[in-house]
Amino acid sequence: MPYVARLLWILLFACLSPLALGERLRLVTDDWAPYVYLHDGQLRGIDYEVTTRVFARLGVEVDVQILPWKRCLAMIEQGLADGILDVFQNESRQPYLVYAAEPMSDVEFVLFQASARRHPVSTLGDLAGFTVGTSPGYSYGAAFNEAAYFKREAAPSHEANFGKLVLGRIDLAVTDRRVGHYLLQHLGLQQQVEVLPLVINRQAQYLALVRKPGRELLAQAFAKELRRFKQEPAYAAISRRYTGDIGNIPNAVEQQESSTAR
Repeated sequence: MPYVARLLWILLFACLSPLALGERLRLVTDDWAPYVYLHDGQLRGIDYEVTTRVFARLGVEVDVQILPWKRCLAMIEQGLADGILDVFQNESRQPYLVYAAEPMSDVEFVLFQASARRHPVSTLGDLAGFTVGTSPGYSYGAAFNEAAYFKREAAPSHEANFGKLVLGRIDLAVTDRRVGHYLLQHLGLQQQVEVLPLVINRQAQYLALVRKPGRELLAQAFAKELRRFKQEPAYAAISRRYTGDIGNIPNAVEQQESSTAR
């Protein structure tokens, strides 16, 4: 029965979607390791592999392009790409985006500090007077984004933020827990940078498609197949391959107001 149901979804999608005419789906996203990133010129990452696997099951070919996040958002708003990978749900984007209902993964924004310059931060109020490294186009929640008692300083990349942190040019850096852990290993900074327990924001991130004929049906089919794939050993194997010992990062103990966008 599951196979028959899947076949019916694919047949219905093929009848209604312009993608059935051979169009390749162009998705954009930013460098967001270990979710999606370039390694030696090859695309890799948990969400990249899962996305391509699920679309392959639906008979859809995809091209994924990595660009700065603000440019990704602009391209989607202008209809210059077919979809965006690992985006937060945002009501302001509903007129031109349709989200696949099943999330790709969950993001947990936390703070990182230089081990040589520790700061007693347990609430957002403790950031008073500090400079926190951020990423252009990212939203970390209203409480963080709108606070006037600390400075937010954007860097061109997550790596640049960690470099500034080690050099003492910023006091703290904010990014996703998995992303930060990956970068510490990749940059060899495990002994120089550490994570703080405060959680700035938790959010699910999704695949979203530009609204066109057939795209809502495609999003529904993608979500249905993604739920099915998450129950298979292949999904767990992909996650383990990229996350390693990320599960051993100390658990955060506090959560602040939800964010609206990435």
